Amino acid sequence: MEKIFWTKHAEEKMRYYNLSKSRLKRLFRQSDRKELGIAPKTIALMQISGSRKHPTEIWLMYQKEKSGIIKIISAWRYPGRSPIGKPPPIPEDTLWELGIKGEEHEK
Repeated sequence: MEKIFWTKHAEEKMRYYNLSKSRLKRLFRQSDRKELGIAPKTIALMQISGSRKHPTEIWLMYQKEKSGIIKIISAWRYPGRSPIGKPPPIPEDTLWELGIKGEEHEK
């Protein structure tokens, strides 16, 4: 696997959502869905988690640098199931921390 760089933002979100680096590396290797990320030149990956009674999804947004390094931008746990083919459902606090306004994300 390529070399991975974890941003401070991603590490904070991992602690908040109780996600480990190994869990996110597994998602990176075997995702259920791939979408365009909301930040410039990013990709968002999703993997279904949780149970039938309490479904969740784990999302990971990354950027591939020219040097081949994978830069993990953010990670979060989405409650429920997100709509397919639409921008990934990024929590408002994450949008704010990344400097992206909600209406920009909807486009």
